[in-house]
Amino acid sequence: MRALHIHAGPKALTHIREHGLRPEHIGVVPGAAGGPKGLILGPLDRLIFGEWLLKSTQSVDLVGASIGAWRMATACLRHPVAAFERLEHDYIHQHYEPEPGKKRVSAQQVSDAFGQSLQAFYGGRIGEVLSHPRFRLHIVTSRGRHMLQREHPLATPLGYAGAYLSNALSRRALGAWLERVVFSGQGAPLPFDARDFRTRTVNLEEGNFMAALQASCAIPFALKAVHDIPGAPRGAYWDGGITDYHLHLNWTAQKPEQGQERTLVLYPHFQKNVVPGWLDKALKWRHGSTAFLDNIVVLAPNPEWVKTLPNGKLPDRHDFVHYDRDVAGRVKVWSAATSASQQLADEFNAWLHQPDPSWVQAL
Repeated sequence: MRALHIHAGPKALTHIREHGLRPEHIGVVPGAAGGPKGLILGPLDRLIFGEWLLKSTQSVDLVGASIGAWRMATACLRHPVAAFERLEHDYIHQHYEPEPGKKRVSAQQVSDAFGQSLQAFYGGRIGEVLSHPRFRLHIVTSRGRHMLQREHPLATPLGYAGAYLSNALSRRALGAWLERVVFSGQGAPLPFDARDFRTRTVNLEEGNFMAALQASCAIPFALKAVHDIPGAPRGAYWDGGITDYHLHLNWTAQKPEQGQERTLVLYPHFQKNVVPGWLDKALKWRHGSTAFLDNIVVLAPNPEWVKTLPNGKLPDRHDFVHYDRDVAGRVKVWSAATSASQQLADEFNAWLHQPDPSWVQAL
């Protein structure tokens, strides 16, 4: 069974039919939020960043939220293949024991452990990430407003209830509760038009890198918010996936300095649909493609192939609860899924050597 499906927006599909797909065509690579689901993309990441893109010389913007931000930052390290292998190992083997006398792991405990993991992973290497000769990193976070401006035992749940109801009425209305804050390295401009949603930009520097990356992964109620990131507006910062779950952004925006459309967006993703925000997961009418995605190429697993994985699905956060303290059981299942996902990379590599436009489906 074929594991990989390739989907393309209309402009990207026309481009592939006329020119194929070469590394020099790529201007942006997004990385979605989605927790353990992102593990399935490890082999594709190693192929794309450790081999394929090295055959070109243009600058590439890497935009990530949550685990996608972790992946995109990892791509900027000097030896990305080894770094991606370590990320996969560390994520699969993470485990938190409740503190003595408690039944559950606290959000503070998870945040402290995760911060230590990031320090162990990137400590002494932030300069590598921020000075990459070609890759420009953009970390997406969600900053709370009004009731969500500071994390609070009562105000935060009420604030997120208000955000959920507002978002159900209008995605733009979510901006009354949360705003998109993007930390961008090397002074790079955003590679998308941000007028779709309330947005701020902040320079990504050594002094705020760890805080920004942890904030982008700070799932509400599972981890603590990161407050008052250096160089950024004061306030509570949470998971970038809340505002931009799958980065359904206006990638077709024009470059102001050239007045020309950006090059293609290559999107290794764990599903076909590009969902705008985390609160849109249940709003199926927002899961379709839009003109924002006209220049995008999505690499996603075949849903029928996914059914062949352990438990018939991708790894997800529910596995932490399902396997509870059976850490070995979860590690075995997730390791099997990530091993199987090598087929995704092998098939994409084969297609790149003999690109067949008939294999590409409309997004």
